[in-house]
Amino acid sequence: MSKPVVTLNSVVIRFAGDSGDGMQLTGDRFTMDTASLGNDLITLPNYPAEIRAPQGTLLGVSSFQLHFADHHVRSPGDAPDVLVAMNPAALKANIKDMPRGATIIVDKDEFIPRNLTKVGYETNPLEDGSLDSFHVHAVPLTSMTVGALSELSLTRKEAERSKNMFALGILTWMYHRPTEATEKFLTAKFANKPEILQANLLAYRTGWNYGETTEDFANSFEVAPTKMPAGKYRNISGNAALALGLIAAGEKSGLQIFLGSYPITPASDILHELSKQKKFNIITFQAEDEIAAVGAALGASYGGALGITSTSGPGVALKSEMIGLGVMLELPLIIIDVQRGGPSTGLPTKTEQADLLQVMYGRNGESPAVVLACSTPSDSFEMAFEAVRIATTYRVPVFLLSDGYIANGSEPWRIPDEASLPKINVEFAKTQEDFLPYLRDPKTLARPWAIPGTPGIEHRIGGIEKADKTGAISYDPANHDFMVRTRQAKIDGIEIPDLIVDDPTGDAEVLILGWGSSYGPIATAVEVLRANGENIAHAQLRYINPFPKNLGEILNKYQRVLLPEMNLGQLGMMLRAKYLKDIVGFNVVRGLPFSTNELVEAAMGVLHV
Repeated sequence: MSKPVVTLNSVVIRFAGDSGDGMQLTGDRFTMDTASLGNDLITLPNYPAEIRAPQGTLLGVSSFQLHFADHHVRSPGDAPDVLVAMNPAALKANIKDMPRGATIIVDKDEFIPRNLTKVGYETNPLEDGSLDSFHVHAVPLTSMTVGALSELSLTRKEAERSKNMFALGILTWMYHRPTEATEKFLTAKFANKPEILQANLLAYRTGWNYGETTEDFANSFEVAPTKMPAGKYRNISGNAALALGLIAAGEKSGLQIFLGSYPITPASDILHELSKQKKFNIITFQAEDEIAAVGAALGASYGGALGITSTSGPGVALKSEMIGLGVMLELPLIIIDVQRGGPSTGLPTKTEQADLLQVMYGRNGESPAVVLACSTPSDSFEMAFEAVRIATTYRVPVFLLSDGYIANGSEPWRIPDEASLPKINVEFAKTQEDFLPYLRDPKTLARPWAIPGTPGIEHRIGGIEKADKTGAISYDPANHDFMVRTRQAKIDGIEIPDLIVDDPTGDAEVLILGWGSSYGPIATAVEVLRANGENIAHAQLRYINPFPKNLGEILNKYQRVLLPEMNLGQLGMMLRAKYLKDIVGFNVVRGLPFSTNELVEAAMGVLHV
């Protein structure tokens, strides 16, 4: 007899287990199958900062959260509706986030005294009544997986590695996800390891059949596709979108892309993605350190390519002197900073927005650079393209800020029509007499981009101040003052769009302002507030240096401005200094995105003062 099917509007699922249990792969496969059905979704991977924490410990818990729905979603969800916990550590690390009535699926084979003691459980939570407020399904995942694979010539340990596919099979059945794509993925991934392929396919299918036949699951669930604008979509992470945006900009500008990078979490996937696309006139260089990486990128720009370097906060610190040289040479250079928690190694897998003051001011002397910020994984494509436009048009270094949440999270992205992308016009200096390397374009203040080897346009480069127009070495105080002010004026004069405010009534008294990855949680909180009858406006900054021309006017329009940041108030300090506007900061640094509920609570405190 078929089981009843319950229709849901949205679901938040969290897969959690030891860092060796394959939770990121499991979550990614469920996400891909969900995206193929047309649901809107947002993901939140969360894995240990340690390379390999001790097995079965709280420090080693890895998780993957997915929020999918029949309507547009902007955040990964505050609390999971379903938790899949592969061991006691995964349960204990995540149970505090679970609301009453949520569903918990655990591998009861792992709830043995040794594993319970390791994480501080004095009694078995599956037996002591502490989980009575939840719908608990204690499934013998390990033993059932081993049993299903008993006819294969695998050791028990090898067979156990497929239990994540058993769990994925159960969830695939439970939410009516298609199985074909995952089976095709496994076939491709393990094509050269037929026995491992057979094990994973068998575990996956057995998990699906278990969901279909067991009495433990009374219902299955359906979430209808989201109504989205017509077009071709793919699921994309922030790092992948950044890479594609750079490729598109390279094609539209006709420039060769050169990425000089040193591997660093959470930015390394940009290097990985671009290294696969050499057919698009792309060179990737994995340097021996951060300084070599940015030096090679700046050298590539000097040679007529588009120099790019990708890193995180510690790498920005090492690159700073070379970026300062880029400011003085006035060459296009793009620095992608995928922000992470803490200084140095800190929390390398966690997210933060604490590099803003570093990229704004972290260079010696007056060395202004452009600062842009991505808002979502899919927005990373557009902002990467925009970074290239600005860098090449104005001959300036451009910082593009992402963070760990954007970089590793994913969402559906409508692939743009290539013809809809604007052309990026790039002109190099031509052979001429009396070439003046610092003779500026009167509109953009950009100097000529002169390629080495072009007859008649030889000029000096270096870190010593240049004379206006001639580019000769200059120690003249008046010239230095002029060049410093001119470089600043060039940044200030960059043409960018005005800031758009979402204020349906036009008479809200409170504005909630965000930047970077705060967009999704803020937009969701605003929806909740408006549904509860509150009148509130929302705006999201993507251009931070220079600010949009209308930002001051917007700030002054509202009586109170709430600014959530995953730092201790860096943008708030900049806005107070520039616009003399009292900004109410809401600041957290937990290595996690904002939750909707905490933003709603913070906004209510500002709305009703």
